[in-house]
Amino acid sequence: MKIEILGTGCPKCQALADNAKAAADKMGVPYELTKVTQINDIIGRGVMMTPALVIDGEVKVSGQVATEAEITTLLGNAASKES
Repeated sequence: MKIEILGTGCPKCQALADNAKAAADKMGVPYELTKVTQINDIIGRGVMMTPALVIDGEVKVSGQVATEAEITTLLGNAASKES
């Protein structure tokens, strides 16, 4: 599973990355977490507000810090699509 954090590296972006990592680790799913920090790359994905969470190429959250519980639900939904 590919998890991406879109943002310039602000504290909210880091909080979203921490929540995503914690959720994925608790679920025990194999994942790759990357951060996209270049504005042109972020805008190219249609994201106008950061931070944003992308799971397997699909923007799931934009403009807010999703909680660990919210991310767990999103990861569970994405994992069930992979099966």
